[in-house]
Amino acid sequence: MPASHNEKIACVNRKAYHDYHIEDTLEAGIVLTGTEIKSIRAGHVGIRDSYARPENNEIWLYNSTIAHYESGTLYNHEPGRPRKLLLHRSQIRYLMNETRQKGYTLVPLKIYFRKGIAKVELGLGRGKKVYDKRQTIAERDAEREMQRDYKISR
Repeated sequence: MPASHNEKIACVNRKAYHDYHIEDTLEAGIVLTGTEIKSIRAGHVGIRDSYARPENNEIWLYNSTIAHYESGTLYNHEPGRPRKLLLHRSQIRYLMNETRQKGYTLVPLKIYFRKGIAKVELGLGRGKKVYDKRQTIAERDAEREMQRDYKISR
């Protein structure tokens, strides 16, 4: 997924595409404090094992880690706190129905800046089985082999 010219990617969750079949994606804003946004701009953010979950007609992001800001004072943020995601009411209803009825999981795919505002890309995914992961790895290896053979034949 190439970033457009006005996007700056802060963090990508590569593990998400390995562990889940991503069927739909949504863009959401994140409610952050001053030191959190400074830490994200510096690239000190991790979303590897994080997930989002609906609660009380809101979507919350859990297990995301935003490191302490080095120049912060005693008002520095807590690194692992849950963060509220900003979505339209219809999008929240859609995500609540999908996760409740069909067994999907909300997985953050990347955190980026669009026009200076922090956004998170959420993926609506279903967990892969072990044999699905092996099949994905085999397909990737076959694609690399074909590319390698193509470069040699040139």
